[in-house]
Amino acid sequence: MEYYVKSVVPLIESNYDNFTTVEKNIADFFIQNRKKMDFSARAVAELLFVSEASLSRFAKKCGYRGYREFVYQYEETFVEKKESITGNTRMVLNVYQELLNKTYSLVDEVQVARISRYLNRAARVFVCGMGSSGLAAREMKLRFMRIGVDIDSIQDSDLMRMQAVFQNETCLVFGISISGEKEEVLYLLREAHGRGAKTVLVTAKNNEAFDKFCDEVLLIPSLKHLNHGNVISPQFPILVMLDIIYSYYLEQDKYEKETLHDNTLRALQKDKPEKYI
Repeated sequence: MEYYVKSVVPLIESNYDNFTTVEKNIADFFIQNRKKMDFSARAVAELLFVSEASLSRFAKKCGYRGYREFVYQYEETFVEKKESITGNTRMVLNVYQELLNKTYSLVDEVQVARISRYLNRAARVFVCGMGSSGLAAREMKLRFMRIGVDIDSIQDSDLMRMQAVFQNETCLVFGISISGEKEEVLYLLREAHGRGAKTVLVTAKNNEAFDKFCDEVLLIPSLKHLNHGNVISPQFPILVMLDIIYSYYLEQDKYEKETLHDNTLRALQKDKPEKYI
């Protein structure tokens, strides 16, 4: 059964901070709405006390040619959800499913393939993040080093600043910041980019300013607008996207990389008592 549908909501969320006050009012409506209704420009403008021109500008900031194209996509994928969710298990699973749907809506396979080629060409790879993003950075390091990537993770702000000095055109730097506001992460990306390194920012916030020092801005879903988002690990959308990159990277010289993975597994198990294997 196919569960995934393209949705405009994650695009709205990733551009939320770029909206004016009026546009945020429009965004809130489309993010929070759960009812099928008349979504024509005239009806929505009257409902929200905004002009039809404001709806058009809002749609264009979301990446559409106009409101008509935007609302067509919104109606095409609109699924009315049951308001009554019983049980914590169902609630948590529904939120995870929603995050997977949002990841499907945001992922750009051409971009992911590009990033996997960067990984293949880089002599050194660095991935940095703070807090829960730092834990995801460490997980990325552990996974990719087992298939032959010369990769290191950085969670300390001082080390990020020091490491920036050593970046060059042979390096690839991943910065993970869901908010897109961790200055230590952005500093490393800016300095690395200035020294010729390839840079990738993994974030839930779309900001044109990132284009100045990031070769790729890899968008992930935000927990901000989810019901019960506070009970979901903020690492989850990061790890899903990193798994997608991993799968693409593994496809390049797959046999060699799977052999390296198996060899590292055997190295970990060597000389261990049977009960630990």
